[in-house]
Amino acid sequence: MVQDSKETLKFNAPSSIIVNNEEGPETFPLHWHNAAEFTVALKDGCKYKVADTVYEINRGDILLVWPGQIHATIKIPKKSVSFIQFQSMIIECNLDLVSVSRFMYRLHKISAKETPELAEYLHERLDRIREIHNSGVRFAETQCKLLISEMLLKLGQYVMAENDELLEAESGSDAGWSYIHAACNYIVENVTNEITQTEVAEYVGLSPYYFSKLFKQYMHMSFPVFISGIRIRKAKSLLLDTSLSITDCAFASGFQSTTAFNRVFRNSTGYSPREYRKLCIVV
Repeated sequence: MVQDSKETLKFNAPSSIIVNNEEGPETFPLHWHNAAEFTVALKDGCKYKVADTVYEINRGDILLVWPGQIHATIKIPKKSVSFIQFQSMIIECNLDLVSVSRFMYRLHKISAKETPELAEYLHERLDRIREIHNSGVRFAETQCKLLISEMLLKLGQYVMAENDELLEAESGSDAGWSYIHAACNYIVENVTNEITQTEVAEYVGLSPYYFSKLFKQYMHMSFPVFISGIRIRKAKSLLLDTSLSITDCAFASGFQSTTAFNRVFRNSTGYSPREYRKLCIVV
């Protein structure tokens, strides 16, 4: 049975960003929100669960929880972590990040021992965000968002380097990327409609056969799988609004039936939409 873990978090100035300063519950049950959450361990022995995996993070390590991901705090010592949360739109409005999100969203732990330069880079910017956020200076939100963008760029470059062999074919053709970039932009803007692969191929000026081949080469997934993933992300955002029924969420995110929505959602998350909604925290 899914435990109800609803809580309302309010973004203070700067808006769309929450900063936690060494405070918070020592345990917290499974939940999700439509914000990304980056946590820095200030002491050893911090333990979290993201999806089905338990992560122990020690001093200097960083835990990355991406928008819509089920996670829980298993046990942390008092005053042992600091974290920021920022709205998913910072990622979702940047197609460069969307195109590598399939790799980024699988990255959850940055180890200070295994990748010290990356951990230090992120740690420094998280400290700077906390400093700016607490200062109340003018343009604090813009400064914080720029630092978040720097972290996301660094993480994007890291996952691309880690998956270099898989992405090697992509590096040889800027023209190919321009087609895929245009296609992804069209898909994101029209995902709530009943769009087809033929329609998108025509939009970017390619034959359906060649577009299908190119899409798999660059995105490493089929067109239907990509579409479903984008629609599931949209549905997760809609599920935060409890005034909407599950059926409303299904059709508003582009699914043509509640049966298809329930099946795809459960395959993607392991939960039904109704169960998933019960775990939400509104950010």
